[in-house]
Amino acid sequence: MAKKKPVIKIRTYGIHSTWDAKSKELPKVKEFTTDIPAEIDIEFGLNINIQNARGQTIFFTIEHPGILDDEGNKRAAFTDEVHVTNNNWDFYLGDTIWDPIEDKCGPWRMMIELNGKIVADKTFNVSHANASSSLKKRFAYL
Repeated sequence: MAKKKPVIKIRTYGIHSTWDAKSKELPKVKEFTTDIPAEIDIEFGLNINIQNARGQTIFFTIEHPGILDDEGNKRAAFTDEVHVTNNNWDFYLGDTIWDPIEDKCGPWRMMIELNGKIVADKTFNVSHANASSSLKKRFAYL
């Protein structure tokens, strides 16, 4: 019998509820968007579903706009790998904004690879301009 090909779907992307690494629950989408307000502790990213890939490994990369380390040098992109644990598997890839905000503004590209191919790819634009429009959406009287 031929092995089924993995099927990957992006379920959600944008602003999500706070992620708790200790919980099995993935963050819930609050707003589908690629424009992210530059606000402390805002959670953004994407949630994917992978079917028919049990036992395989995904590789992910988060390219950030130039986050600096304690010495003022640009940090490398965040990368890691995760093993797919079942044949109907959900995975969240995301990040949050912390002080100082300035080096977090700009494009954040999040990519997931399986078998050497990019299977999910989203770029989020974090900016102060998005923060003011986000506030206007939340508080219509501003």
